[in-house]
Amino acid sequence: MATDAPPPEGRDTSPAQPTAEAFNTVQASAEFADLRRSFRSFAFPLTVGFVAWYLLYVLLCNYAGGFMSTKVVGNINVALVLGLAQFATTFLIAWLYSRHAATKLDPKAEAIKSRMEADA
Repeated sequence: MATDAPPPEGRDTSPAQPTAEAFNTVQASAEFADLRRSFRSFAFPLTVGFVAWYLLYVLLCNYAGGFMSTKVVGNINVALVLGLAQFATTFLIAWLYSRHAATKLDPKAEAIKSRMEADA
C-alpha cells in the first residue's frame, strides 16, 4: 500500500549507484565485449537481411510490374503475397530476437548488472 509519507529522516533509501570509473571498467571488460559480440552477431546480419529483403520487394514493385501482378490464386497476386510476407518476416524476426535475448543476452547482462550493484 502506497503512502504519501516522506522517507525516515537521515536514511538514504536510493540504491547505491556505480561510479563512472566502474562503468568504464565494465565496458572495457572481456565479459561486456562478449555481450556486445553476442548482440551484434545476431542483430546486424538480420538487419542487413531484412533491409535487403525489403528493398528487393520495393524494387520488384517498381520495376517488375508484370511479375508482381502475376495471379497466384483467384485475385491474389505475387505482390500481395510478398507484401504479407514482409509482415510475417517482421514478426518472425521479433520472435527470434526475443528468444535470443532471453537465452543469450539477458543472462550475461544480468551477471554484469549484479556484479556492478554488489560492488557499488
